[in-house]
Amino acid sequence: MQPQAGPPIYDDAALAELYRRHVYALLSFIRSNVSTREDAEDVLLEVFLAALERDSLANVSDGEQLAWLRRVAHNKCADVYRRAQRQRIVSLESVAETLYEDEERAPEQVALRSEEHALLRTRLAHLPEQQQAALRLRFADGLRCEEIARRLNKSEGAVRMLLSRTLNLLRGTYEKQEKGVNQDE
Repeated sequence: MQPQAGPPIYDDAALAELYRRHVYALLSFIRSNVSTREDAEDVLLEVFLAALERDSLANVSDGEQLAWLRRVAHNKCADVYRRAQRQRIVSLESVAETLYEDEERAPEQVALRSEEHALLRTRLAHLPEQQQAALRLRFADGLRCEEIARRLNKSEGAVRMLLSRTLNLLRGTYEKQEKGVNQDE
């Protein structure tokens, strides 16, 4: 294909005419070489984008334009095939089956845990500061009662009693809520 000398004559109308003349032949060719209609449409778009970038295409005959477009379409189809070989395609059904095998990571469980944590934070915020500090040191920082007693300037027995009473208070709050929910049902 020998391009003629001179400025490119492609404008919107010329490109639209090129598209109109060759779209069906190219789409049919591409569709026979790719697996889905969506892939065929993507390849067709890439072919005409390449034509838009090719200034010298406007200066050749209609037959040479079609030959060039088919060659580009062929190459783009080969690219799609190569990408498909590199990418492992997994069906949505098989992913859905294995996605939530771990029940703890299921969306419903994550949402429930999030609600429970928010409720616990609210209840902890209503506790006196000393009870909050004891719980934080024990469960968030992982300290033992002896270490907590030193930090709070209390005896180890007083810390154990404080933790026990605080946990019983929280437990009682949860039990009251649970009874209220069961009575509503």
